[in-house]
Order: sequence, then C-alpha cells, then structure tokens
Amino acid sequence: MDTPNKTPSTFIEGMRTRRLTTTFTLLATLSIGIIAGSVLTRNVSGKEQSSVNSTDAKPLVIPSPVALSNGFSQIVKQVGPAVVNINTEELPKPSTSKRGRRGAPHGAQPSDPNSDDDSQQQSPGDMQDFFNRFFGGQGGGDDNDGGAAGERRALGSGFIVDPRGYIITNNHVVDKADKIYVKLSTDPDGGPGDEGRPATVIGVDKDTDIAVIKIDTKEPLPTIKLGNSDGAQVGDWVLAIGSPFALSKTVTAGIISAKNRSIDEPSPNGVSQTQFQRFIQTDAAINPGNSGGPLVDMAGQVVGMNTAIYTQSMGSQGVGFAMPANIIASVYNMLIGPEHKVVRGSIGIQFQVAQSSAVNRVYGFANGVIVGVVTPNGGAAKAGIQAGDVIVSIDGRNIKDGDDLVNDISARHVGSTVKLGYLRDGKQNSANVVIGDRAKTYADITGQPDDTSTPQEADAGEGKLGITVSAIPPTLSAKVGIKGGVIVTNVRPGSFADEIGLGKGTIITAINRKAVTDEASYRAIVSTLKSKDDVVFVIQSPTQKNLNSYVGGTLP
Repeated sequence: MDTPNKTPSTFIEGMRTRRLTTTFTLLATLSIGIIAGSVLTRNVSGKEQSSVNSTDAKPLVIPSPVALSNGFSQIVKQVGPAVVNINTEELPKPSTSKRGRRGAPHGAQPSDPNSDDDSQQQSPGDMQDFFNRFFGGQGGGDDNDGGAAGERRALGSGFIVDPRGYIITNNHVVDKADKIYVKLSTDPDGGPGDEGRPATVIGVDKDTDIAVIKIDTKEPLPTIKLGNSDGAQVGDWVLAIGSPFALSKTVTAGIISAKNRSIDEPSPNGVSQTQFQRFIQTDAAINPGNSGGPLVDMAGQVVGMNTAIYTQSMGSQGVGFAMPANIIASVYNMLIGPEHKVVRGSIGIQFQVAQSSAVNRVYGFANGVIVGVVTPNGGAAKAGIQAGDVIVSIDGRNIKDGDDLVNDISARHVGSTVKLGYLRDGKQNSANVVIGDRAKTYADITGQPDDTSTPQEADAGEGKLGITVSAIPPTLSAKVGIKGGVIVTNVRPGSFADEIGLGKGTIITAINRKAVTDEASYRAIVSTLKSKDDVVFVIQSPTQKNLNSYVGGTLP
C-alpha cells in the first residue's frame, strides 16, 4: 500500500512544532532548578549563621611602632626641619629692559643633557635640563600659578646652614627673581598669600650654580651640616630631600652612582662656563622642585646639592646630579664675605679639554696640558708662555690634566705668583706667572662684560631700589631751576621704589639728608644703604619750580 507523500510545507511545520515543544520543556526545567537552588541556598545560609560559633576568633591588634633597620627615618627626622621650600616671582619687565642669556652652553644633541638657561623651551624629544625647564622662571611658565599677567612663580628647595637664616640653594632657582619667599618645614600649608618669608640674595656664583639667600628670624633656626664629599663612595646610600612637584617634605632614597661627573657642553667660543661643575651622580629620584635641596648621606650630612637630571620625560629616570659639598662650602664662604662674590684665579690660557694619547706620544709628555690660546695681557702671555707649549707642573708638582691645572690655579689668590714648568720643542722650561682674575680674563676672551659685578655695581639703584637714573637734561634743569640731582629714567615693577611711589621722571635731589649732586654722588649714597634701612628721598617736580616733596620707606 502506498504511503501518501507529505508536502514540504507540512514537513517544515512539524519540525518547528517539535523544536518549540523541546525549547519550552528545557526552559521549564531550568526555571524549576534555579528556584529550588535559591531556596536551598537560603536555607543553608541561615543554618550556618545560626549554628557556627566564632568566639574562638582573635581580633587583629596593631603592634607598637618599631624603628626599621635602615635608619632612613631617623636621618629624615634629624635633617628634615632644615630643608625649605623656595618660591620666586618674576614681575613683568618693560619692553626696553635687556635680558640676556646667562651664557651657559646650549644646543646639546638629543643624547646630551641640555644646560641652556634661557626662557625658550626645547623640543620634547631632546634631553631636557632639569632647571631650565622648571625653575627660576626659566621654563616658559610651567610653574605659573595664575597670578598677575606676566608674573611667574617658580618652586625650588634649599637648606639652612646657619641658625641666623642663611640658606644654600641653586642659582637657577633664584636667578632673575624679583621676589623670593622661603617656607620652613614648620610653616603651615595655607592658601593664597601664604607664600612664606621674604628672602634676600646674599651672593650667587653662576659657575657652580650656587646661591646664598637669607631670611630674617628672631629665633635660631634648625640647620643641617655639610659633610666631606671627597669621602663619599660609589655605592653609598643617600637620601634626596625637597619639594618635587610642590609636594613638600618629600624623601627619596638611592645610591651614589658616580663621582666627578661632567655634563658640560662646549660653548661656541671654546671656553667652558661650567668647568667648575663636577657632579655626584645618584639614582635617588630627583624631580622638578628638588632643585637646591640636599643630598644626604647615612650620617645625616649633606654630601651634595641636587641640581640637574638627565631625562627625556621631564621627570626622574634614575640619573640625577648633585653639586659636591666640598665645592659648596668653598663657594659659600666666599659669598658670605664682604664682596659677596667668588673670585677665581687665572693665568690667561685656553686648552683642549680632552686629547688623544697619540698627542701625548707625539709631543713627548705623559701628563700635562697643551696651550691652545694665550690671552693677550694675561699672566701667561706676560711670562712668555706661547701656544703649543705643554704645561707639566705647578710649583714643582706634576699636573695630571686640564682639570688639575684649573682647580689649582683657580684656588689661588689674584696677584700671587706661581711657577709653571712647561715643555717647548721637547725642552724643559719654567716661568713665573702672576695670577689674574678669571672673570676679567673670561670677559677679555669672549668680548663680553665682566658678569661678576653685582646689580648695585652695574647700576647703583637697580638692585637695591629698583630704579635707574641719569643726569638731568640741561633744558629741564633750567626749567625747574636746580643745579644738581638726577632724574629717574626707569622704575622696576614691584620694586622698593615702585611700592613707595617713586615714579619715572622724578628728580632726586637728596637721599637721607645727603645732597645728590650728580650720578656719582647718587651711587655713593646708595652703596651705603642696607636691608632694613629707612630711606627718604627729597624729590623735585619736573613741572614746577621749588616744589620739594619727601618720599620714603624701609628697604626690604
């Protein structure tokens, strides 16, 4: 008997019906299982809560504080109070003001640290100089806090070495600053207006990037001791203390990675301006804000001052540089002296810093320095030293290299005499050379003015008062009917003169009851003024005859 054939549509409908039936059956089974599991779980959970006894569980107890074996915390407690924050402000300058470069080498290759201290930023791919980017208003406003237009606020660190308020920091932290504020570790962190205590610059040395500043204090301040950096060894533990990224009282630890490290870059004229910068290298984390802070050994003594980092990321990459304590002490002692500046000796020569051993063999000497250039009218030139001579000894002591020569000569007093032993055409000779002033010698070589003069020397009133003056034009002198005095040609915003209302165009005829007859008498009077002195000006109106006014205030 033939079986009837089902049509395709009938077959498909049958398959769909069976599939739906199966699906509903599975869903029903799963639902029943889930509901049953939930009920069982709830019942079991309730039984556990009611039947389990935890009276034998012991509560956790916080132990008493213990001192760790490395002793880092003890060192921080000892030296931390002497580490300070330094804020600086640079006020807007008139468009006619002259702001030159510091003259530091620049244009480093991507693999070299850049030590250009200029307000221009470098490309992000270059190795960046730690302080060029972040401190002393040098970094194009990275530390701007949103103050007055054109005003920049930078942050650095420093450490107190004298209880009367003397503080050591980096020159690039305070360079070009119009106002400097210091916040002690004990000062509270406040809001706007809580910048810290006003500080004054005692002296700076750009060759080593060291500055000494001072704050007034009625009570002795905590201090930190300088150690002997010559005794520091590669591998020794050290701590870096400062305010990275404005985070005060920050401590990082590492070791001394290397000593006598140079990060100098030759300047276009071949004369190094940083040849006195021989750093301690450390892998302790140093970041923006650490600059000027101490690098401390395990005895709690300063072995270096954190100055620069080697980085591609604007932050620490484990290669930091600190100025050795022995150099700091020597510079500090000169900066607190009567002249407030560092004077170094020079014999007036230039030489190649590094040379091949083949040069030594051809010229017949093992140790020494080949003279490249002799500065006219310098001590070496007057003693008969010539280019090509090889200096091999100083006062009978054989010298190793150029660093040895520079370190010896620079430490000698200007005007003293030294006996140099030298080779010329293979023959031994000697000459007595008078030591000159390195700063003046450098100015002769580069054709630039001597940069060691203080602002008061360059313009008697610019540094202390914030004004520049000139002789009164004859026509104006006749108009107002005076024979002496000087006229104010510029007033620095935010300066002492600006704050007391001494304006541009004002005629000064007397200061503190002493007659100002000309520019020379003006400079002589201003040179005697000191911080906290009362200063009163007798001023003459440039538009009216015989109208004297009295303006005064107390120098900061």
